[in-house]
Amino acid sequence: MNLLNFISEYPDEESCRKKFKEFRDKQGVICPHCGHSDHYWKKDKECYECKKCGKRQSLRANTVMHGSQLPFRYWVAAIHLLTSAKKSFSASELQRQLGHKYYEPIWAMVHKLRRVMGKGDEKYTLSGVLESDEGFFSTETEDEEKGKPLKRGRGSQKKSKVLVLAESEPTNRETTSKGKRGKAGHIKMIVIDDLKSETITPLVHECVSGESAIDSDHSTSYVKLKDIVKEHRPRVIPKTEVVKVLPWVHIAIGNAKRLLSNIYHQINPEYLQSYLNEFCYKFNRRYFGERLFDRLMIAAVSYKNQFRYNIR
Repeated sequence: MNLLNFISEYPDEESCRKKFKEFRDKQGVICPHCGHSDHYWKKDKECYECKKCGKRQSLRANTVMHGSQLPFRYWVAAIHLLTSAKKSFSASELQRQLGHKYYEPIWAMVHKLRRVMGKGDEKYTLSGVLESDEGFFSTETEDEEKGKPLKRGRGSQKKSKVLVLAESEPTNRETTSKGKRGKAGHIKMIVIDDLKSETITPLVHECVSGESAIDSDHSTSYVKLKDIVKEHRPRVIPKTEVVKVLPWVHIAIGNAKRLLSNIYHQINPEYLQSYLNEFCYKFNRRYFGERLFDRLMIAAVSYKNQFRYNIR
């Protein structure tokens, strides 16, 4: 929805609370004590009561808002801004938009929502013809602050390694001057510690269908992929040809790098995955339009964030 429609539909805290409850009721409320799914709504206490064991839980409990003291309107506004903007919002910009005094709770709220986006994409398995390659994203490093010399190239301490997989539907129609490329499907970006095959193979096995065919370069990182997928087609690819052979992987890497560098000054390697979660979530649902807001609301009420973030 656009900004005017959002203001009209969610004018105050009560309207946001009601909409959040509406989404949660549709998804069903599960008792964390006995696992029962039938509940009463205690209007006087503003909480759910399990019909079986009588245990109560608040409207926020066992959702992404679990333990948060921020207003419902903050959360709904953040979901709207993250899903309506083609790019993204930094936590400091969101803090200014909401008019909140402190940065830290806004930062934590945004990262919780990005974590929800990542959990949503974890449910999907890539299939068909896939492209695979690594991306190297600039992140901050303690070595630079301490004045230690930095390596150059792929092994630099300022570069975080990311495994990138993209569904690529082949086509015979030439769509760019650089070569032929088909239609992109879903993508996945996973931050990794190293490029060893022992690291990459289990990750690919977890998120890719065994009936898939994977195109990649001839790196030793992929020597064991033939054991977990139907077909692995490694090629020796010159640097000048890599965009033609693996177009969608490198389009995704280039777009993600530009988005991050334009919005964030420095990214801690610990939180890079969170930012990539948001990029992949939007890319994989780029045709959803206004439905993207509803999908993230559903994910938010269905997921309890159990992770603590170290705010710096």
